[in-house]
Order: sequence, then structure tokens, then C-alpha cells
Amino acid sequence: MRRAAVLLAAGALALAGCGGERQHASTVVVTRTVAASNPQPSSLPAIRHREQAILVAVVDGDSSTRVAGARVSVGGHTARTNRHGVAKLHVARRGAYVTTAAKRGYGTRSVRLPFRTHPLAALRIYRTALQWPLYGATPARTHVQSSMRVRPPFRVVWTRGVGSLMEFPAVVSDGVAYVGNYRETIRAISMRDGSVIWRHDTPHGKMASSLAISGGSVVVHGMDGYVRVLRRSDGHVLWSYRTGSPIESSPIVAHGLDVFGTWSGRIAALDLKTHRVRWSRADGCKITSSAAIVGGTVYIGDYCGRLLALDARTGAPRWTGRVNGRIYGTPAVAAGRVFVPSSTGDSLTAFSTRGRLLWRRGFGSYVYSSPATDHGRVFVGDYGGGFYALSARSGRTLWEVSAGGSVSGAAVVVDGVAYAGSLGHEIVGVAAPTGRVLVRFPHGEYVPVSGSGDRLLLHGYSRLYAVEAKR
Repeated sequence: MRRAAVLLAAGALALAGCGGERQHASTVVVTRTVAASNPQPSSLPAIRHREQAILVAVVDGDSSTRVAGARVSVGGHTARTNRHGVAKLHVARRGAYVTTAAKRGYGTRSVRLPFRTHPLAALRIYRTALQWPLYGATPARTHVQSSMRVRPPFRVVWTRGVGSLMEFPAVVSDGVAYVGNYRETIRAISMRDGSVIWRHDTPHGKMASSLAISGGSVVVHGMDGYVRVLRRSDGHVLWSYRTGSPIESSPIVAHGLDVFGTWSGRIAALDLKTHRVRWSRADGCKITSSAAIVGGTVYIGDYCGRLLALDARTGAPRWTGRVNGRIYGTPAVAAGRVFVPSSTGDSLTAFSTRGRLLWRRGFGSYVYSSPATDHGRVFVGDYGGGFYALSARSGRTLWEVSAGGSVSGAAVVVDGVAYAGSLGHEIVGVAAPTGRVLVRFPHGEYVPVSGSGDRLLLHGYSRLYAVEAKR
């Protein structure tokens, strides 16, 4: 008993100075695995493991503050974290698996903690709303992260090269950024310090799309026509599916289905559980657009200038809209409207989600850029180097600034700031309501930003820059 008391006292001293309090209630479940053993003869007394006192601190992974009111269980033992985010339990002297299941917007996580040698342990969990799990931030591909609170001016926290061109942004989940380059080399990078957790190389691979996080997996689309599903923990290929045609659509997962288009004009919904195609549709025209999914409807464009609205579960057509040129980029869906870029048509077109043409706005230059939409505004760049905010209702120009070069990648909005990257090798950040330029970052190319928590990832040609707001 005296030794247990000493351990608890030491643990309390070590934890006393860490982090602030967290007001969100969470649930943390900790389970213990016990190796199978030979049954004891009935004549011998049962062997009991000695118990020890342990302390588990539950920490918000993005803010590094404690999570109070969390429930922690080890085997059959359960306790709640106190106002300092610490739970005290008594367990057998052996390792344990810790599983967290938060009540207020946190994801779940399992970690093995060596309680035998370290009776004091910390566990990080992450708020779902502060993550960036797929291209466009949401299934509607609005390119808006509405929960993050980080604005310029910035300071660079760390930087990391990725070997070659990043045409599409990193996705971020649970403190890890996953990014692919043009050669289809995938890296998992720590958001805390920029260290590479793992790297996966695809021999002779090419990649022109983003990634998507789905549970414990990373979904990858390759220009070699393969869908590859990697294990998030180490980058190991769990399984793959060959389409026979290059894939430029970024993955989107809904109802367990990865929905995408191919160069051959095929639209497919691949079941990530059975590894089989649930439904497919032969469109007949090349597809580079990614799909957006809202309210059970898939919206995707093709090179014939058609916007297709399909049933997400069956692939059955609902309606088809037409723009005045081929659709290279990805539609964004918000407030009952679908905003569709046209590269050869040099325009942006708005439809209702029932297929009615609402307006079309011409720019006089290619619109490869996928639009972002937030608070009644649509943000888009063109190849002439303009970055625009339009009225979502009418298409009229609200403001226009120079992006410093041709805009090819998607616009992005975070915390009321609209961003565009340009081939002039810079990223511009503009106050979304007014058009006032807040920052010009001297590195950029295709995509501007992604991130999580209180950090943005600014994307250069082949280098990531993690930034925070200057305090």
C-alpha cells in the first residue's frame, strides 16, 4: 500500500502543471486483454495478480488541454476524469488497451499503454469538427472548414518537403496529415512537429487527386487505374481494386461506398467492405471531376459539359444539367444550389439541387479551379490570375483581387478568410466579406490550404508549411 501511495503522489506531481481544463464531457473506455492460460487444477488456489494504482490523463489532441468528465475504463474498472482531466484506477500489473469514445464531438481511439512500467499515462483524443478528412473538407465539397479558428498573420511552426509536385491538398485526422505527390508517394506526417510517421511508394505510380480518410484506412486513387486502401497506422496496402482506366477523381466515402469517375467515363461506387463495385454507370465522356454528395444525391461533371445528379445508393439518374464547356473541376453544393466550373467555357454555372439553371457567370479565361462557397458567397479563381467572390444568389461580383498568377486549384475558406494558390508561386488570403488582402504567402502552386485544430497547412509546389496564428 505504501508503494502505491508513493506512485500516486509522484503521478499527481507530474500532472499538476499540464494544460488547462476542458469543459466538454467525453467518454473513455479502456479494456484489458489477457493471454489465454492453462486452467488451474481444482486442488490449487487461484492465482491473483497484484493490483496497482494508475493515472490516465485525457488530452485534447489539437489544443493540448485536458478533457474533464471523461469516463475511463480498464477491464472492469471505471472512473471519470476530474477537473484536471485525470482519472485514477486500480488495475492488474500488466499492459492494457485504452479505448476512447467521446460524447461531445470527439472521435474514438485505442492505444496500448504500458501500465506495468508507467503507471502514469496520457491519451490524446480529437474533436471531429476540427479535422479535414477529405478533399473539399466536407462531402458537399464546399471547401470550407467552418469550425477551425486560425487567421493571419501567421508564424511557421514546421516545414516538410514531399519530393515532388502536390497537385491536391493533404487530408488530416487525429493529429496526422496524409499527403500524396505526383509520383504517388504517400506520407503520413505528424501535425505536431512535421516528422514522417510512414511513407508508401507506388512503383511507377502517378497521382492527380487527393486522399480520403475512412475509419482506420486511407483511400488512394491512382492514374494507373487502381484504388488502393492503406492502413492508417503504417501505410500497409490492405487491398486494391483495378478499374482499367486512370482515376483523377478524389475519393469520397458515403454509406461505405467510394464514389468516383474515370477517364473512360465510368462512374463507380466501390464498396470498401466487400471490395466489390456496388453500382456503376457508363457516362461515355472523360471524367476528372470529383463527386460531391448531399442528401443522398451524387453530383459529378464530365468533359461533355454535363452535370450528372445520381442516386448515391443505386447510381440511378435523377437529372442532368449542361454548362457551356467541359467540366474539369468539382461542383460545390450549398443552400440548395450546385456551383459548377467550366474550363473551356470560362465560366461558373449555378443550378438548383433539382436541376434548374439559375445563372452563369463568364470570366474570359479558363476556370480549372473548383469553387468554395460560404455564407451566400462563391469563391473561385481563373487562369487570368483573378480571384473572385460572387453572390451565390445572382452570380454578380462582390470583389476581385489578383492571385499573383493563374489559379488552377480549388479555393478554400477557413475562419472567414478565402484562400487561393497560384502558378505565380504564392498563396493569397482575403477577408471573405470585404475582399481585403490579409496575407500573401511566398510559396504556393495548385492548392492553398488544409489543416486541423489551430494549425493550417499551406501548400507550396512540393513542400508543406504548418502555420499558426501569431499570438
